[in-house]
Amino acid sequence: MTVSEFERYAVRKPIREAADPGVKGRDWPPAVYMSSRQVPEADVYLEMSWIRGIPEGGPQTIEQVLDHDQLLLHVGGDYRTPQVLGATVETYLGGQPIVFNTTTGLYIPRGTPYGPFIWREFHYPHLQVGIVFGSGDPYAGVDRTAAGAERAAEGAAGAVPKKTAGFDFEEYAIRSPLREAGPDFMVTGRQLPSMTYLSRTQVNTTNNYLEFGWIWDVPSRPIGRMRHDNHGEMVFHFGNDPDHPEELGATMQFGVGDDPLEFDTTYCVYVPKGMTHGPLSWKEVRRPMVEMALMLGAGIWAEGWEGSFFDGS
Repeated sequence: MTVSEFERYAVRKPIREAADPGVKGRDWPPAVYMSSRQVPEADVYLEMSWIRGIPEGGPQTIEQVLDHDQLLLHVGGDYRTPQVLGATVETYLGGQPIVFNTTTGLYIPRGTPYGPFIWREFHYPHLQVGIVFGSGDPYAGVDRTAAGAERAAEGAAGAVPKKTAGFDFEEYAIRSPLREAGPDFMVTGRQLPSMTYLSRTQVNTTNNYLEFGWIWDVPSRPIGRMRHDNHGEMVFHFGNDPDHPEELGATMQFGVGDDPLEFDTTYCVYVPKGMTHGPLSWKEVRRPMVEMALMLGAGIWAEGWEGSFFDGS
């Protein structure tokens, strides 16, 4: 069977480093579903990790700084109550304490200290999705093991981050989504409008737009073919089984370039600007799953679609 030339844009199998016995209560290291190691053109990085209990150990226990903008998204695992996280999490952003118990996006500008992350309550499994903008390999050469975190924290045991900037970092905590993305016709079997957790409307310094929604049955209409002439895009489909995180829970087709590609596992597709993609259609949905789309370089919905093509028929 001939392999499509467009397979190079699809990541079907994540990069997973060796398991770290020093980290408990979560998947660690995370599963990397988009990076320049997987798709050389990608200037964006995505990793995911299921939280299965109160996490212990690892980089989440210390304050960190990254030299790129990023979004750290905590996603509740129940499609019936998508804004309920299933936990209460306390963290620090710029040294300012931030507490949340809903599905929440934390926008972290480059150079801003963040962490540690402390789970005060745990009710059921949920996801942490980390997205880094402007780099396809932002952690190259960084020791992200529990032992590495311990070394980085030497001499600072029990230290509480201190706020030094006169800025309210709550402005970077997106606790409630916009609901604006989606077609103007009825589609059953999926969440519409979807939930926007990053836009310039919510954070006035960002130039990226992220929205996602749950799919619990075969949607009554597929998503048509489309093209964005001015912006690249990343589309991530993932399942909601924490015990089998690579299982999508569905069988679907995603048109990439000229070819329909078929998927039944969690996967991510990088779409360069100007590349036609779609339609997206589902053959079977065995358990609820999530569709997440990130428009790169577009801070608002209209900006991302300017000069674009969409066949909604």
